[in-house]
Order: sequence, then structure tokens, then C-alpha cells
Amino acid sequence: MPSVLPRRFLRPAALLTGAALSVSLAACASSQDGSTAPTPSASASTAVTVEAGVLGVRDPWVKAADEGMTAAFATLVNDSDTDVTITGATTEVSPMELHEMAMADGKMVMRAKQGGVVIKAKSEYKLEPGGDHLMLMDLAKPVRAGDELAFTLSFADGRTQTFRAVAKPFTGAQESYAPGHGEPMPDMPTSHSPAP
Repeated sequence: MPSVLPRRFLRPAALLTGAALSVSLAACASSQDGSTAPTPSASASTAVTVEAGVLGVRDPWVKAADEGMTAAFATLVNDSDTDVTITGATTEVSPMELHEMAMADGKMVMRAKQGGVVIKAKSEYKLEPGGDHLMLMDLAKPVRAGDELAFTLSFADGRTQTFRAVAKPFTGAQESYAPGHGEPMPDMPTSHSPAP
């Protein structure tokens, strides 16, 4: 014979269940909205997410390419009160360098960016065609439109951050690369078309 709880116990039990459900849903919502702000009861996994979010990365993408070199781009957002310096980048499909466009011998050339990329406090920094970008130096396999690549940024203070970027076709910003200016790049093609 099923037991029947008195009515006075049903209401508090329902309220406790509802409160637990609300807390669970709130936790799921905060983890899915991309928020990296720590909470008083943050777990170790939340702390890793917060540490990984050194910068905001908006509109990341990489130029589709069959071989050779290509580039990745994004808008980097530093909401902190201190400058942040990117000293390197990695991806599984290629060695990488931080590159800039600069004048050399009267023409614009692409070269390794000495000292890294500095994103000032409370500001944005655009990695874009014709400007600073993340250079994929020697593709191990084609990067097709629609492919999603993972990139890991390294910072001067030892932190790292990984983000994903989708490849898309791009034919603009035909830039010339001169190995004689900046760090030497043996056995690399002399020109490429980086993506915005």
C-alpha cells in the first residue's frame, strides 16, 4: 500500500526541489553564455576557464589554403587594467609566427613581429589582412573553407589561451613576404595572400 504524505510536507518538498532545479539551471546558463567571471563557489574547472580567457577573441577566422602559408585573424579584446603581450601562437597544422606588415626598401613587406603583439589595457587590437596577423608557415595539410582550427596563444606572463577559427576563402590583400627582413625563413615561398 503506497504511503501518503500529509499535505503539510508536500509543499516544502516541492519548494526545495524547485530551488535545487533553479540553481542547476542557473549554473548551466552561466557556463553556456561564455561568461568567464568567477563566482564565489567556482570549481577548479571554472578557474581554468577564467585563466584561459586572457583576452576576448571576436570574429576569428583563417584563410583557406591548399598548401604553403596562410594566416589567421581576429579582433582581440583586453578588458583588464594591464597590457597583455602575445609572444607566440601554435596550431596542429603548421608552425606559426606573429607577423606584421612594415616598410622595407620602399615597399610593404611581411615579417616576424619583434617583441610580440601588445594589446593595451581596456582596448581592442585587430589582426587583419594588410596588418598584424597570425602566420601559418608551412601547412602540413590543406585548410579547406569550413574547416575549424584550434589556435593557442602564449603570453609574456606564461599564460596560454586556446580559441577556434573557421576557414573561409579570401583573395584580397596580396602581400609580399621578404625573408631578408626580420627573422630568416629558409625554404619558404616568397609571397602569399593572408586572410582577413
